[in-house]
Amino acid sequence: MLARHKLDTLLDRFAELEHMMSANPDPGAYVKLSREYAGLEPLVGKIRALIKAEQDLAGAKALLQDSSSDAEMRELAQMECDELEGRVEELAQDVRIGLLPKDEADSNDAILEVRAGTGGDEAALFAGDLFRMYQRYAELQGWKVEILSASEGEVGGYKEVIASVSGENVFAKLKFESGVHRVQRVPATESGGRIHTSAATVAVLPQAENVDIDVQESDLRIDTYRASGAGGQHVNTTDSAVRITHLPTGIVVAVQDERSQHKNKARAMQLLRARIYDEERERAASERTEARRLQVGSGDRSERIRTYNYPQGRVTDHRIGLTLYKLEQILSGEALGEVIEPLTLDHQANLLATEEA
Repeated sequence: MLARHKLDTLLDRFAELEHMMSANPDPGAYVKLSREYAGLEPLVGKIRALIKAEQDLAGAKALLQDSSSDAEMRELAQMECDELEGRVEELAQDVRIGLLPKDEADSNDAILEVRAGTGGDEAALFAGDLFRMYQRYAELQGWKVEILSASEGEVGGYKEVIASVSGENVFAKLKFESGVHRVQRVPATESGGRIHTSAATVAVLPQAENVDIDVQESDLRIDTYRASGAGGQHVNTTDSAVRITHLPTGIVVAVQDERSQHKNKARAMQLLRARIYDEERERAASERTEARRLQVGSGDRSERIRTYNYPQGRVTDHRIGLTLYKLEQILSGEALGEVIEPLTLDHQANLLATEEA
């Protein structure tokens, strides 16, 4: 059963947020208020729809029990009751899910990092395949992808590629992609037709808003140096590459892709803030052991989460035992949502089971 007082409290809070946002708060406060408002808005819509459906159901039941109603009227009322009961249960389940503890970073943009793991050149090629999969999926979602840093493999693909992904609910949809992705296929360079196994590691970090992380200039050591490129290509003659060390945490980021030192510093700061934010989230999560146990997998980037098997044309997500024979469609980004959605639903089901327990 849904606690009515909890729903009333949310509706009151939503009205309060509307009032506070209309009172011209300072920019920092407005960002926080608008984020909370945007987070509550879909749930409030469901709550209002549920209340309306319950009122309509009560009216239909009253008509059904009215002894003065004729047989035809009662038959229509019964049909309406049946339909509304299903609607009420569906909306109630939506509200239950909406009431689950929220990851505050779900609405954030994300930093996507893909690195070649074991497997040499083949791992770099696979890392490239994965990055293109996310690029295409992002395009289908209407998101924007901007490469912040990239190190290409000797025969193609990437040894490492880091990108910013911005759009609606980016982190919510990509957060379960963190982990080791394994590929089984015959490399183009393999003359004997033997299947090789290689891997790439994916990390998805929520981008930090200014209100999330306060990075003090005094906590930074900023070094500039001359960028270097493969085979001497694109080598700058000025110190445009930037390396930033966050002294309190020891986190180091380096960006050299742009020829402008100013642009490299801006990108490095964006990446640094995301890594500090992620570290703080991980520390907070480790203090909530029960919450960590409920995550889809552990979220550990050393954990093998998915296998892409080319000979059988299948993709298996090991965390939920999901196997789809849609390898090409998934790697094209078109069917990646068919993997992401079951992971999200499984996570919600685990949370619901705990809440009800």
